[in-house]
Amino acid sequence: MIAPGGGQPPDLANAEIVDYQVMEGDGRLRLKLKDGSVLEIRLEIMNVLRAGNDPNTGLPTYVVSSAPLTRLVECPKELRKPPLRPGGGRDGKSLPGFG
Repeated sequence: MIAPGGGQPPDLANAEIVDYQVMEGDGRLRLKLKDGSVLEIRLEIMNVLRAGNDPNTGLPTYVVSSAPLTRLVECPKELRKPPLRPGGGRDGKSLPGFG
């Protein structure tokens, strides 16, 4: 992690988890790639930590733990290849994507 302004990263030893609510949007982004594919990306927020205050500005410092979830929505037929094995996946009941 890189601290704003090139300073020291925040000390997480005494950081506290801050509860949050989503104010707007569903957090999904759709990208159309030059090859014709469409990706849907969603940022999954794990938690938000308040890690004290910035010594230069006095503003609170927050650390956000997150993970990007990516789903292929559309893919041109010419980019597709046959699966290596019939069935493709381990669990035939699971569906790709994140709803």
